[in-house]
Amino acid sequence: MDAQRTLRRAISCVGIGLHSGNKVQLSLKPAAADYGIRFKRTDIGGHEVPASVQHLSGINLATALSRNEVSVETVEHLMAALVSMRIDNVLIELNSPEVPIMDGSSAPFIYLIQEAGVKAQGSPRRYLKITQPISLSRGDKRIALYPSDHFKVTYSISYDHPLLRHQARTIRITEESFIEEIAPARTFTFLKDVERLRQNGLALGGSLDNAIVLGETGVLNNALRFADEFVRHKILDAVGDLGLVGYPVIGHLVAHRAGHGLHTEFAQRILEASDCWTLVEGTPELAAATAGVPAAVAAQ
Repeated sequence: MDAQRTLRRAISCVGIGLHSGNKVQLSLKPAAADYGIRFKRTDIGGHEVPASVQHLSGINLATALSRNEVSVETVEHLMAALVSMRIDNVLIELNSPEVPIMDGSSAPFIYLIQEAGVKAQGSPRRYLKITQPISLSRGDKRIALYPSDHFKVTYSISYDHPLLRHQARTIRITEESFIEEIAPARTFTFLKDVERLRQNGLALGGSLDNAIVLGETGVLNNALRFADEFVRHKILDAVGDLGLVGYPVIGHLVAHRAGHGLHTEFAQRILEASDCWTLVEGTPELAAATAGVPAAVAAQ
């Protein structure tokens, strides 16, 4: 059986909210099988917000969730880490509306999960396997899912900037490939947009320590982690946003200039298009395929 997974023990960290600039305490705690991924606001009575498209709220440069007027924002980098590390059940406690931005990537959250350890549970994992194409477009932005035997992402971006005119990448998402090739990719912004954001009370916690900042002629940070770090971060965002479907996806995601708004609208579209997918129970062979491990090795 390909079992559901949770954390072996609780673990905590402290960081800064990207938009509020406030100090945030975050804790990841083990949860029972079939609990799912849920956020709990400890600062306002312990109200929980499930990480699902049913609880999506306004998209303002990041993905936000809300339930009964309780909100949690900037969830995508943590969601990407949990989904890629195949964590099905976890309670995420926060004393603030924002998940801390950390270094602007998923790498710190990967570290937390690895330090906490992973524990298999007694219930089988279920996957959402794409059987027919699903697509969505808004102007020159588009996104689609096609049938595949594993989860793969093809993403392309295009900007009117000398450093960032066009980037594209295709990658099969496994625990190993995400950790090594996608998790370290940081969020990015343009210097000309920073002042506008701050005038609107946003990005108050933003700095060169937690985002790549692009000026007119180059990157203000010391160096990029990858030559194509920008499109890798877009893949990271898409993986996190698609995690709100509620099941690990088996399919080929293809996106062009999509962004959080289209990612999350598409996550809703996926669940509505129930004739285009089927839920399949995990087997050792399927677990090996989605984790990028040869089935013969996984069986040992």
